Amino acid sequence: MKKIILIALLVIFAGVLYFSGGLYYGWTGKYERAGSIKGKTIPNEIISKRTANQINSAKTLGIKEPKQILFGDLHVHTTFSTDAFLWTLPMLNGTGSAPMADACDYARYCSGIDFWATTDHAEASTPRKWKETKELIRQCSFATDSEESTDVIPFIGFEWTQVGAFPSEHYGHKNVIFKDLDDEKVAKRPIAASGVAVNALRNNTDNTDNDFRLLGFTDLKNWQEYANLQAFLKELRDVPFCDQNLSSDQLPLDCFEQAKDPGELMRRLEEQSLDPLVIPHGSSWGFYTPPTSAWDKQLKKDMRPESFPIIEVMSGHGNTEEYRSYRQVIGEIENPICPSPTENFLPSCWRAGQIIETRCLNSGLDEKECSSRAEKARQVTANLGVGFHIAVPGENTEDYLNSGQCQDCFLPAFNHNPTTSVQYGLAITNFDEDEPINFNWGFISSSDNHRARPGTGYKPVDRKTTTESAGARSEYYRGLLLPNQGQEADPNILPLTREEILASNAGFALTELERQQSFWTQGGLAAVHSEGRNRNAIWDAMERKEIYGTSGPRILLWFDEVSNQEINPMGSSLSLSNNPKFIVKAVGSFKQKPGCEDFVMDGLPREKIDTLCGGECYNPSSERLNITRIEVIKITPQISSNEKVDDLIQDPWLVLPCNGDNGCEVEFEDPSFIENDRHSIYYVRAIQEPTDTINGDSLRCKYDSEGNCIEVNPCWGDYRVDSNDACLSKEEHRAWSSPIYISKNNS
Repeated sequence: MKKIILIALLVIFAGVLYFSGGLYYGWTGKYERAGSIKGKTIPNEIISKRTANQINSAKTLGIKEPKQILFGDLHVHTTFSTDAFLWTLPMLNGTGSAPMADACDYARYCSGIDFWATTDHAEASTPRKWKETKELIRQCSFATDSEESTDVIPFIGFEWTQVGAFPSEHYGHKNVIFKDLDDEKVAKRPIAASGVAVNALRNNTDNTDNDFRLLGFTDLKNWQEYANLQAFLKELRDVPFCDQNLSSDQLPLDCFEQAKDPGELMRRLEEQSLDPLVIPHGSSWGFYTPPTSAWDKQLKKDMRPESFPIIEVMSGHGNTEEYRSYRQVIGEIENPICPSPTENFLPSCWRAGQIIETRCLNSGLDEKECSSRAEKARQVTANLGVGFHIAVPGENTEDYLNSGQCQDCFLPAFNHNPTTSVQYGLAITNFDEDEPINFNWGFISSSDNHRARPGTGYKPVDRKTTTESAGARSEYYRGLLLPNQGQEADPNILPLTREEILASNAGFALTELERQQSFWTQGGLAAVHSEGRNRNAIWDAMERKEIYGTSGPRILLWFDEVSNQEINPMGSSLSLSNNPKFIVKAVGSFKQKPGCEDFVMDGLPREKIDTLCGGECYNPSSERLNITRIEVIKITPQISSNEKVDDLIQDPWLVLPCNGDNGCEVEFEDPSFIENDRHSIYYVRAIQEPTDTINGDSLRCKYDSEGNCIEVNPCWGDYRVDSNDACLSKEEHRAWSSPIYISKNNS
């Protein structure tokens, strides 16, 4: 009896120790916090020097009263986002927490940009996180309690992260950015996209729910990190769902609000008397966009297309600008067909058939049987959408070669989907209403960085933190993440249906997680022609679309229509009774010096410069890179539903060479505009001389004598590629102007 009592007391003592110690030390998991800003505001003389350098470059090109061109990043995630949290885990070679405070320090001292926005996923938000988000952005914004700083201007925002399992219900991702910082002028709570993303995070709450602390037992040294992930998910799941029948302004602050499509998102924002910028992004990313998805359904009146005046043409997930005539699959979603390869495109479903056929022949079966199996493989995989590869047993990423990829696009998005590209969106028209409806977008770029690092493209360094590169730290963890890797390479396709793989709750395993790693870039920047260096001036520039995007470098770009002795800048919508004339002026970005400027050492602790900036900052020399040419794109939107989009996009319409070291100035006109008598859209790309670029060559193909990719050397995010290997190639970086929209004046 004494022994029993003693054992019972020891158990009770151990339990008290565990729970009290767990609460103190976080053994049960600690919440991620917004963090503490370490850097001081940047000295005024540094900002004045930057402004003077830019104005001098503009005046060299004959611009008499130039506006300031300010560079920023309106798409930044911290470990308040689920995917960002996952990338920090030690099992994925993570470098630890990326709090929002780091983003403020990084923008000021590492990348040296002028403005940025936090856009953590609404699907992972909680009342506590939203409160801390607003407080942190205010701390970053204000140099004192009463005066807003102008060294860096931060904006509050969130991402509406919608994914549809089928093309008919897929609308993609949109960032929601608010101009002001006061509580009553921003959303009461982030609004999540109902469906796949929310279901994956919120609905698995019964006793079968995975406890990520168990992963910690495979990595005891870092056990705390896995416990923190469990706390992250528990906090989210403890927030009650909002009553969807109530108006958004009637809901309590502490509930989880959702919108099923862009129209409902806008309605709920308007119910709170809000008018934010809502920016679509990642439209052509094929790693989650179901094949045959198209912009057409978002051009319908009830989807509120007029509410999305700006689009992101490029991010760290690649370039979504360019239209191509190929398709990943063809036909209706109920009966999709795998298209045949063309000179510049190999469909992934076709490649799946080749893999099965080769295995079949190698096993000694006859050609007729193997051809039949290949055809079946193509049909099965065409029907499975983004999860097609799950049906190929024992798959290896390298087996797919460069299938599914745009082979002649600049830094393309993975599995680029042409019918959700920016050019396709500009070319289509909705004829269902009394008046035709078209998209009218201004262009920006961004980083979409998930490690609290806005503006990452200033130097091709630190691949594992300035891109989304992430992967298993060992073969053991790779096996946990990708269980299909251990399957036998069978010469038969698995006869799966889309419904079966969706019901399997495979999550990220549905995407080609490994092959994507070779397509992560450092992303781009948004540029605004601003009347001043303050919040209102930046917002005004975005509203009038006098903005452009770059693929990372700080290229200076002006694009104006000047036919009637008036200067109509990029983003303008005009009605002309004469042929339009244009002037383009561009200046290359500064060549970079190693290390950081002296003021960085004074404003940020040395250890922070090493850990956050990787020891490398935006550090311009006095020498600029050359702009080699200007490419002009002309798009004439449909005037009949029978018109093929392929015939309406002229890319390039003109190519104008540039000469000289002090920038580039070219002029052109459209002599057929009046004669053709149709609405026309013009924009330009300023192309810079080639420079080193992370993942510029993506899969690094080896080609045969006929130009076919026969072997790939992917730039893995995991243990198989040294973290010091930046996977560099020489690429022509660029700036995309916002379009000028011109219709004929028939009055």
